[in-house]
Parts: sequence; structure tokens; C-alpha cells
Amino acid sequence: MAEMNREQLEVRRLKAKRALSYQKKQVLLCAGTGCIAGGSLKLYDYIKEECVRRGLDVYVGLTQENEVEDVTEPKGDGVYLKKSGCHGFCEMGPLVQIEPEGILYTHVQLEDCDEIIEKTIMKGEVVERLLYELDGVKYPKHDDIPFYHRQHRVVLENCGTTDAEDIDEYLAKDGYAAFEKALFEMTDEDICKEILDSGLRGRGGGGFPAGRKWDSVRRQPRGKKYVVCNGDEGDPGAFMDRSIMEGNPHSIIEGMLIAALASGSDEGYIYVRAEYPLAVARLKTAIAKAEEMNLLGSHILGTGFSFRLNVNRGAGAFVCGEGSALTASIEGNRGMPRVKPPRTVEHGLWARPTVLNNVETFSAVPLIIRKGAAWFKSIGTEKSPGTKAFALTGNVVNTGLIEVPMGATLREIIFDIGGGIKDGKQFKAVQIGGPSGGCLTEEHLDLPLDFDSLKKLGAMIGSGGLVVMDEDTCMVEVARFFMNFTQNESCGKCVPCREGTRRMLEILTRIVNNEGSLEDLDLLEELASTISETALCGLGQSACKPVQSTLKYFRGEYLAHVVDKHCPHCNGRKKVLQIDPELCKGCGKCMKQCPMEAISGQIRMPHVIDTEKCIKCGACWGCCPFGAIREE
Repeated sequence: MAEMNREQLEVRRLKAKRALSYQKKQVLLCAGTGCIAGGSLKLYDYIKEECVRRGLDVYVGLTQENEVEDVTEPKGDGVYLKKSGCHGFCEMGPLVQIEPEGILYTHVQLEDCDEIIEKTIMKGEVVERLLYELDGVKYPKHDDIPFYHRQHRVVLENCGTTDAEDIDEYLAKDGYAAFEKALFEMTDEDICKEILDSGLRGRGGGGFPAGRKWDSVRRQPRGKKYVVCNGDEGDPGAFMDRSIMEGNPHSIIEGMLIAALASGSDEGYIYVRAEYPLAVARLKTAIAKAEEMNLLGSHILGTGFSFRLNVNRGAGAFVCGEGSALTASIEGNRGMPRVKPPRTVEHGLWARPTVLNNVETFSAVPLIIRKGAAWFKSIGTEKSPGTKAFALTGNVVNTGLIEVPMGATLREIIFDIGGGIKDGKQFKAVQIGGPSGGCLTEEHLDLPLDFDSLKKLGAMIGSGGLVVMDEDTCMVEVARFFMNFTQNESCGKCVPCREGTRRMLEILTRIVNNEGSLEDLDLLEELASTISETALCGLGQSACKPVQSTLKYFRGEYLAHVVDKHCPHCNGRKKVLQIDPELCKGCGKCMKQCPMEAISGQIRMPHVIDTEKCIKCGACWGCCPFGAIREE
């Protein structure tokens, strides 16, 4: 395609907006990883073929056969079929949403499609049995469901409502307008100031001000600079970045373009964990389409600005979520952290100044540039403005991907959005921030979730994983689970992390097996303190938080193991986790998530849990899209 200038891009945007306004009947099928595993693509194909067979006009995307001119003419009362990104309500998938009515159907199967076509698509009637139901109330409208109604979706707004692979639909929703503004109307200093004034802090865990980081790279001497997006989301149960990469990839590209303008970079990398093949595919598709429209490449929109973007697949190492380990991996070296300073802003990728932020951070940038810093600061708290996406998993009624303003409380998230604890049991704790976070208890339910409040408690938001635990959970087992994960993922470069976490795991295993002693508790605390103070990187320094927090808030359970030699949550509980063979589709998600390799089975065949290996951590429970995991 010939190079496009600003005026031509605006013409294309206006045509796309007009085309979107013609779409009176939209059928959006969730094409996120979870729903695809549940068969949503088969639903898509069937609905498409059956609508055509019934004589309905079916359109895919805003343009027909990629001819932009076609979007200027109405296409009547046809059906506009779309593969959207993740809706977030993963436990209820596969999901089908019908617009403009706003109807959301849950657990849709192939045999339900004819009724959806006949009643809803053709007649506008509701299929009652496919609606979400809570406490005897059925919710026809997507926005009325408590899970969605109590959220504030900003970064996730287009996920689930937009064709994930259609650049024209992104343009129709003001996509790349922020980049245009930054390119033609702002200086590099202006951009950095706007991001700094917004108070945007990195959503990858540390919460460092993004504007300050960008400005530090901008101030470095002229020469080669890089912009790197961290999509190596390794926390157990976390899938926020994956959903954005799958459902709204152009927002990441646009955010990185703006960061490149601000910092003076002409090349960028998106580092994605290898376990996210769909995210990689959609990012590559989005990059190719952006290049076709001259939004990436040389002399972008007829200016002197050039920026090329590459996608790197990680090797599956948790430590590569750490900045210096990530850049080492992109360089082709083993992913291991290095001593700092110098920081990444001075000595990053190939020893050049580098802007490094995660997926969620970059996705927020276009909205800030387009709507202004004051708009962003009006959401959240004074020192932690904006929203945060969380992956809500564990023993909670509604699991899935959510987005709330910074400062929202655990009570609001777990009980209002999550629907409370499963089976009417009592809330016990929530693990926040994955292996780098800590456990919070009932006394913290009304604590505002922001960077500074959690830091005072020795916890952290991390990338945004929330694992909810009920009254039957053994917190010593929880600590052992996370220590086992951390020990397996240690890169081995520094002695405190490599050897210290191994010793802690041995002690925790001994305690869980009722073979520990009171001296072991003192040794755990001493080791945790030493590792936290001496480990090389941030991951090692925070590796002991789950142990430290459970020792602080649930010491009685440790004592039950070492003194009474009997834990009521372990020895006294006869229930075990099992997989219902009637519900299991053999997608393999639970097998991949299990930290103990306790699940086995062949693809598309019912899987089995080895109860001897299972530690009842709930990882399989939270990720199963079919509700096949049962406690028996």
C-alpha cells in the first residue's frame, strides 16, 4: 500500500465510523483463549453458515474484501459477525453477545445456536435459559450483570466489544487519534509531561511513575534507543496482559508509538511468553496491518518519524518478567538479571537507553493523551490514579478478568463483583500479586487497593493476580505452593535466591507433612529476612512475601502442624479435587496451570488429578472454562 498521510488516515477513520454506525445487528463471539478452548470458533462458523443458509446477509468486519470504499454505503439489516477479545467472564464461557440489545448468553453450546438465530437474531427475543442467573434473578443485559455493572472498564473497554483483528474498527473508536495528536501537535517534552501529570504508574508490579521513566530516556544523549513492552506475564492465575494482547492489540502498538516519540526511539520489541500463541498471532496481525497503513515503518504518515516493532517470544522463564532478564533474553542470552545501577533507562536493551513498561501501562497511554491527564487523575486515588485490571480466581463465585478504579477495596472486588465465596463458605484470605505478593485477611477487606497502602502492609499489587481462599484452605500449603513455584523459577544466579528458597521449600514441606519443629519457624523467618535483603533482583527480594505474610496472620496453622501434628484443613479434610469426565473437554489448561504436575490426560479427552500430588491450591479450579473441577 502507498504511504498514507494524516488527511488520508482521517478519511479512513470517518468512513470506518460511518460503517460502524450502520451495524444494527452485531453478534460478538468471545474469541479469547478460554472461550476458544470451549469451542467458540465452532459457534462462530456455525452461526455464519446457518445465517447464510436462512437467507440473511452476513458481514465480517467493517470492510468487505478489504475495500475501504465499501464502508461508505449501508448494508441493510444484515448480521455483523465478530470475533471479539476476552469478555472477562471466563467462568461463564463460551460467551455470545448480541448488540444493540446488549444481551449476553453464557455457556453457549453448538446445539444452542439455532435457537439464538431464530429467537434473538431474527426476532429480537431472549433465550431465557442461556442468561446469567444469580440468586434466582436472570440478567438479560450484559451491563446489568453485577460482575460487569460494578466494574470501571477503561483499558479493557474494547476487549469483548470490538473485533480484535480489525484495524478499521479500532480507528472507528478513535484508535491512533492519540498518536496523531502526539506526532503533529506535541513535542517529546510535552508528551512526557502529560504522562507525568497524569500520575500513571507502571502496572507491572513496582508502580514506578511512567512519565519519569520516559523523561529519563528522553534526556539520555542522542543515539539508538529502544521501547520494550513486557508481555511476559508469569504469575500463577494471572491473564490480564494476555487478554489485552488478544483483544485490543492496537492499543499497545499505539502506546508504544507515543513512547517512542517521547523518548526518541525508532525501534521497539514486544516480549510475549511462549504460552500465549494467540496473543503472538494477533499482535503480528495488528503490526502487519499498521505497517500497511503507514502507522509503523519509515516516514510514518509522511513525517520524519520512523518506528519498527518486533515480537519476541519468551522461553517460559518467570524471571524474564524482570526488566534486565527480559532484555538479556531478547538479546539471545540466558534470561538472568544483572546488578543495578545502571538502570534500564540508561543501560537497557543492547546497553542502550530503554523505555520498559508492561502491556497494561502502554494500553492506558493513548487514552491519557487523547482525554488528558486531568481525566485520568479523576479516576482512582490521588497517588495511584487510574484503574487496575485484576485476574480474580480461586474460591470465589465469579472468576474472571476485571477492572476497577485504584483504591477499590477487596470487599467490593470479592463480594460485589466476585459474588462472594463459593458454596456459602467463609472468606479466609486472598493472595495478591502472585509469588511476589502476600496474603491479606479479613481485617484487610476494606483496605483500598493502591500501591502505597499495600506497601505499608508488606504486600504489593504485582501484575494483578487475586487468588481467593475459603475457610478450608491450609495457609501453610499455600505458602509451600508459592515457594515451590519461586524455587522452580529461580534463575540460579544469586546464592540467596537459588539456595535460600530451596531450604525454605524443604522446611515448608517438612511442616506440611507434620514433621517440622518450632525451630523451623524461626529458621523460616530468618531465611526470609536474609533473602529479602540480599537477593539480586526484585523477584528474589519479594519471593518470601507469601511465607512472611502467612506466618504473620496464620501462625496458628503453622503451630497446628509442628506442635499438634494435625492440621484441621489438611489431615481432617477428606475432600479432594476431581475432574468431572462428563464436563471435561480435554483442553489442557488445568494441566498447564498445575504447579505440582498432578494433572494428566490426552488432548480432547477427560483429564485426571493425582490426589497424592495435588495440594488443593485452586489453580485448576480458577482456569477451567467448563466448571469441570469438583471437590468431592
